[in-house]
Amino acid sequence: MIKREISMSNTQVFISENKERFLEELIDLLRIPSVSADPSFSKDVNKTADEVAKRLTEAGAENVEICQTEGYPIVYGDKIFDASLPTILVYGHYDVQPADPIELWDSPAFEPVVKTTEIHPEGAIFARGACDDKGQMFMHVKAFESMMKTDELPCNVKFMIEGEEEVGSMNLGIFVKNNHEKLKADVILISDTGMLANDVPSVTTGLRGLSYVEVEVTGPNRDLHSGLYGGCVANPINALAKMIASLHDENNHITIPGFYDKVVDLSDEERAEMAKAPFSKEAYCTALDIADVMGEAGYTTPERGSIRPTLDVNGIWGGYIGEGAKTVIASKAYAKISMRLVPDQDPEEITNLFLTHFNSIAPAGTKVKVTPHHGGEPAVTPIDSIGYKAASMAYEKTFGKKPIPVRSGGSIPIVAMFEKELGLKSILMGFGLDSDAIHSPNEHYGLFNYFRGIETIPYFYSYFTKLHK
Repeated sequence: MIKREISMSNTQVFISENKERFLEELIDLLRIPSVSADPSFSKDVNKTADEVAKRLTEAGAENVEICQTEGYPIVYGDKIFDASLPTILVYGHYDVQPADPIELWDSPAFEPVVKTTEIHPEGAIFARGACDDKGQMFMHVKAFESMMKTDELPCNVKFMIEGEEEVGSMNLGIFVKNNHEKLKADVILISDTGMLANDVPSVTTGLRGLSYVEVEVTGPNRDLHSGLYGGCVANPINALAKMIASLHDENNHITIPGFYDKVVDLSDEERAEMAKAPFSKEAYCTALDIADVMGEAGYTTPERGSIRPTLDVNGIWGGYIGEGAKTVIASKAYAKISMRLVPDQDPEEITNLFLTHFNSIAPAGTKVKVTPHHGGEPAVTPIDSIGYKAASMAYEKTFGKKPIPVRSGGSIPIVAMFEKELGLKSILMGFGLDSDAIHSPNEHYGLFNYFRGIETIPYFYSYFTKLHK
């Protein structure tokens, strides 16, 4: 094995001396409107892939290629020193959300500007994709470049940067399935999440899965006059409302039989670590303009939104909703329902449990149709893993304090897919903030966060290599 005892001191000097250039290069990347959801931007999405490949090559990556898929390409590159050294696989995406509604932007979405804010007094870059995920993805390219230029890269590295994350990563699974050997590594490193605050670093250690369904309740074969038929036939809207209400009990537990059977409870140690995250119920309620919180009995608000499964109605409709009055009993009523899942709940199994239960509670005189939409499996990274320990040490080095492990309430289905296909855990080293307005007008990313990410990533490489021995 090549002995590479790395201090990262020269890397940090290089980063400090090149901050202005690193920012200018990110601004250039953000100017390209790589909107994967809109076919009219297809040339720009492909142009961005070319630009990412160019920057990887300039940084020192080898075997850089633009891998074509049925959709947008995946950019691959690597630097392999020695097969006996550990290998880090970096994942990111170069596509972005549409800028709409464009009239709500204070400056054009694809004309990046740096402005100071209360949260970012040193400045933040405002542009679509600044945080999600061009800014965070580009941190890895610049960190890699800094290690390469100073001969302080301590291990092997591979890059896999896709262009379809914002539209569901439709072709990524196929690419991963067909390239197991190319993507062989020891850990996957991702920066597509956030942290609690600039003075409260955190590492995302878990993601919830998802089961999403649409339900349809049918009563009579046509809309009926509510005066002539009211009280005589089942009203699908009334029935649907009662069925939905019955899905939670008085303690806000989900009543679907078998729903909790495979839920893995967190250890007291991990719950205690999570509880170190600052949380103000008063501030939470004030920000949402609500009088109080609610949720599953026996758990705190942060726990309800991260380590516990949920069931929520995302939309409900039926009957007449136009201006004025129209007294009808609707023939059909509909709802869209999402269930966020935790380890070890299986989305397909949960969907089937929901289907069986929802049919069983349909009142006489109605028919029920449940249509599954998309889903994803939950994922978790143990805090005693080498990857997490390396991440924790890296954050502590640059922030001066240990990061708090947090479970995210959201879902990133590719993380579970990576584990299933490649057998690898992902380390989610995000540097964004909840206030960065990703997917919304005026998305931005703090310069502090961008540069601190570039400074922290090399230490992850170093500590992971040392712990892996």
